[in-house]
Parts: sequence; C-alpha cells; structure tokens
Amino acid sequence: MTIPDLRKTDLFGDFLHLSSEIGNDIQKTQGAGGNTSIKHDGVMWVKASGTWLAKAREQDIMVPVLVDPLVTALREGDPRAEKSIDFVVDELNSSGLRPSIETSFHAALQSPVVAHYHCVNAIALAVLDRRDEILAARMAAVHDLKWASVPYRRPGTPLAREIEKAAAARPDILILFNHGIIVCGETVSEVAERIDRVTEALRSAPRATAAPNFDALTTAANGSSFHAAKDLDSHVIALSDINQALALGGSLYPDHVIFLGTEIGMLTPEQNANDLEAAYAREGRELPKLVIVPGKGILLSNTLTAGGEVMARCLAEVVGRIPDGEKIAYLSDADEYELTHWEAEQYRQALDRQSTRHSA
Repeated sequence: MTIPDLRKTDLFGDFLHLSSEIGNDIQKTQGAGGNTSIKHDGVMWVKASGTWLAKAREQDIMVPVLVDPLVTALREGDPRAEKSIDFVVDELNSSGLRPSIETSFHAALQSPVVAHYHCVNAIALAVLDRRDEILAARMAAVHDLKWASVPYRRPGTPLAREIEKAAAARPDILILFNHGIIVCGETVSEVAERIDRVTEALRSAPRATAAPNFDALTTAANGSSFHAAKDLDSHVIALSDINQALALGGSLYPDHVIFLGTEIGMLTPEQNANDLEAAYAREGRELPKLVIVPGKGILLSNTLTAGGEVMARCLAEVVGRIPDGEKIAYLSDADEYELTHWEAEQYRQALDRQSTRHSA
C-alpha cells in the first residue's frame, strides 16, 4: 500500500511554520531541544533527533513513523520503542535521520498535533518543590484547558510510559517536571493558540541584574581554553547571588546535563581561568564547560558547540525566573548518570558536534 506523502500538503506547511516559530523563540526552545509531530493516515511526522526546530522550514528534519506498531511496542515493553527506528517509513524518510528520542510519547498521545518544547517559564516552576500547588494556581488562568503534570522520568520510553497514563484523558497541556511542556490539539492553529495562552499563564519576569563586565571576563579568560559568552543575557547566571546559588545547587533539567555536564565551575577572587585549569588538572578532574565569575559574568569552554552554548542562555533564562526563597527539586545523581550514559543522547551530541560551531 502506498502511503500518502503529507509533505506535499498545505497542512504540512502550516506544521513546519509552527515548528519553526517554536524553535526560533529562545524562551521556548534552545538548540536541538524540543520536538513537534503531526499524525495523518496512521503515519506520524516527528522531528529528527539532534536537529533544530528553528530550521524546520529550511531543512528536511521531519521523520515519518508508523503510529500503531510503535504504540503497541511501547505498551508491550518492546525495546524497539526506545529509539523508534524500526517504525520509520523508510521510503519517505529522505533525510535518513533517526526520529526524536521522544517519538514514543508523541505516538502515545492521541492528538493529531503535538508540540513539546523547553519553555523556560514552565521549567522555572516545574523544578520547584511546591510545583503542584504553584502550577495549579497559574493554570487556573486557562481553566478551560485540560492539563496534568508528569513526574520526572528519563526522556525516551520511561517518560513515554508516564505520559501514556495521562493520554487516555486527552489532555490539552502536560507539564513535565524538570523538563518542559507539551501542548496538544486537533489542528495546527489550535495548538498555536494554546501555546500563546499557556505561555502567558506561566510567564514570570526575570530577576533584575547588573550588566556583565566584559573587560574583567576577557582578562580572566586570557590564555585559557575558555571565552566570555558573547550572548549578553547568558551572563545573568553570575550577576545575582540568587541566580548563582540556583545554578550551582544541581542539575535542573536533562538538556543541561547533556550539553553542559553535571558541574559548573566558579572562580574565586584570586583566580583566573588558567588557575582553574591547573587546579582541575592536579585533581585529575574534567574541566567544567561553564564557569561563573561572580559579579562579572560567565566563561564558556572553547570546546562547546552551538547547541552547548545556547544551553548557557537557557540556564540563565530558567534560574532568573525561579521565585525567590523556593526549595528546588534538582535531578538526582542517579538521574544524571542515566542521562550521561544513554546511547540516544550520545548520538544527539555527536550530531551537534558535526554542526557548525559559533560563539553564544
């Protein structure tokens, strides 16, 4: 049986437009994070692993997957559901890429159109110890939308199984603890409208800070394997005592662990980046990819890719929006280990390294 190619339709064009809009909003998506999908005639087109939603209209980044066999595999504990590769419609997969590592949860959701993205406003509330209470108060502003929260699970089939528990109720919104948000709908336009509404309901103003000191940062980085982040807003991590403490307290969400690692460095007043490198070398430790220079700004490793550097901005956006005085539910050591030793994420990192590097 010939499977219709949805890419030739206006519907698919609208879907790509929405995907691109989500991907080009730094407060919704950072780098290769997030994914979208659209289901039609038993086939689901979903973003390829390691690709950027921002490039949805200029690159071939959507992979076709058979929905029903994938859902069956997920429910039966079939390990093929983890990567979803065996359910790709090869004759339509012109990119030859893998589907997103989160394809299985897109398949489990019954809505024709699904957008998952790493909304910084959602994450800033979904990492709180009191998140259930605080999220319920915020979501009251969109009381006509059915929503649910989902406990943290590693992306892939562990998260998909949690999401499937909520799928039967046909939720409009799912807020993923320590991860992000999912918006579902019958049409592309309905999902777009719901994204606008839930964004407004969860919006928080970032904490005010002073400006970074680029002269001091340049001096601190001189001769080292670090550079001052070029993106102005990334520096707010270091420009508030509260922001610093939140960032240094632990890992908040998966993409930070994957692209920036589990440790953030910090210079003392007497140190520069060369001193830090020497200290780590003496201790036989791997250098951090992000270093805080208190009150001045942040330094980033010269080894970081574009995807890694934009994660510094994501962290800045998140910690700057976490309410003062709230206790944080950080990822556990076991959560971090699970992410850093996961083949699917190693594949995504490899794709990111192949991309053109530029400074944030």
